[in-house]
Amino acid sequence: MNAPTKKTVLATTLALGLLCGSVIPVLAEEEKPSADLTVAAYSQYIWRGFAFSDDSVVIQPSMTVGYKGFGVNLWGNLDSDPVAGGGESWNETDLTLSYDGSMGMVGYSLGYIYYGLDGMDDSQELYAGLSLDTLLAPTLTVYKEITGLGGWYATLGVSHSFPISEKVGLDLGATVSYYDDENDYDEFHSGLLSAALPIAVNDFITVAPELYYSFPLTSDSEDYLEAANLGLIGQDDAAFVYGGVSVSFSF
Repeated sequence: MNAPTKKTVLATTLALGLLCGSVIPVLAEEEKPSADLTVAAYSQYIWRGFAFSDDSVVIQPSMTVGYKGFGVNLWGNLDSDPVAGGGESWNETDLTLSYDGSMGMVGYSLGYIYYGLDGMDDSQELYAGLSLDTLLAPTLTVYKEITGLGGWYATLGVSHSFPISEKVGLDLGATVSYYDDENDYDEFHSGLLSAALPIAVNDFITVAPELYYSFPLTSDSEDYLEAANLGLIGQDDAAFVYGGVSVSFSF
């Protein structure tokens, strides 16, 4: 279940020039569609603190097309050894429709996600997010399930990128979440720490080793996640260290 951090945002570029000592009028280049194809391999599939794989490699391809703030993302999960007996290796296909924009230093996003799941009821969510173009780029996103399963999910995240060289960077992030299942669970839920080392192979291809740590935020959320993960993977774990590598082609 992909997060909406996989969306493509298009920008308008301005051209400035000088001719015979005079300033040429600023011209906006024509905005063009963009596309991104990413294939990632991870040691485990963890989503919102829940474990959907165990002792297997998962392959997660993602394709995004964007134009003038609008984006369409198609994402999938291929488990090399599904935990559910007789389960399908290709067990999830998600579709995200999104719009991203900004007003000054405030960015905003609106979207719809369809989760197509094998062995579980499909789910749909609407989401809205706000971000600030300032130190640590704080982002708040709220999700609402709309197909009867119910529930609200909110995340507050910060991130920062450090340039190491012309072609290598270090991306660090931290996210905390709150989950209300509209039943008997209403709690600060899970945290996620992330680190990635994007390496620009050329203008179009980027390779990024990635590392994640997912953990419960409270004793109640720990009990909740342990019980849920016992049903999902047969182990009552609530904290996970996992990672892998992604390869992206964008233009």
